[in-house]
Amino acid sequence: MSRLPSLFVSHGAPTYALEPGEAGRQLERLGRALPRPRAVLVMSPHWITRGIALTAAPAPQTIHDFGGFPPELYRLQYPAPGNPQLARAAAELLAAAGRAASLEPNRGLDHGAWVPLMHIFPSADVPVVQLSMPADLDPAAAWDLGKVLAPLAGEGVLIVGSGSLTHNLYEIRAGHDQVERYAVEFADWMREAALALDRKRLVHALELAPHARRAHPTPDHYLPLPFAAGAAASNAAVDVLPGGILHGVVSMESYLFGAGAPPVTTSPAR
Repeated sequence: MSRLPSLFVSHGAPTYALEPGEAGRQLERLGRALPRPRAVLVMSPHWITRGIALTAAPAPQTIHDFGGFPPELYRLQYPAPGNPQLARAAAELLAAAGRAASLEPNRGLDHGAWVPLMHIFPSADVPVVQLSMPADLDPAAAWDLGKVLAPLAGEGVLIVGSGSLTHNLYEIRAGHDQVERYAVEFADWMREAALALDRKRLVHALELAPHARRAHPTPDHYLPLPFAAGAAASNAAVDVLPGGILHGVVSMESYLFGAGAPPVTTSPAR
């Protein structure tokens, strides 16, 4: 199998599972267009650990790690198989780079992992391993972590960083359609950086991008982006998967970092 791309996906609120919108439709189309992966390795900010951990359950449970949502959301299941062999292979790559990782046989998939994957692979028939987010991770280390695990992309593994292009929960206004200008300006800057696969800008975005600290009061939902970019080939083409801005401030834009193929970039939706 030729090298698979890596993906940064904005996973939105848990209700994204029930209300896919344009972002979900983009992921559905992506799932149909991608070569079928042997497995998925996904990092989510909803599993933060002291060190690095990997799920190693043969059949990971669907974790409903949220509260106050409609009952039908808690009935959803994403019964994708696990892949303990992949978890061990990832741990070996990390150990060779001087980063020890533990294998967690009882850990399931949190909503940052299963919600976007249910749009990409709705049959839940592609094995999934989740990588935890180390508590001490910063953007440079996230890029390097993706680079360490990048060889898995050449072995049929789709590497996914699941976060959010913007993530200011304090400013979310449900049912409010007026988009805040700062979210647009931050997303525009990030799109340019992502399309150029510019390591400096992606690693230092929270210092350099306009309104960065307002777009990301905490870095956790940003870190999956440099992780996915770091896992890409150095000559990767980049595709934009637009998803608009929800609740005035939540950008649902995602990026596919290809394996050197000619770019097919879609204009972002507003």
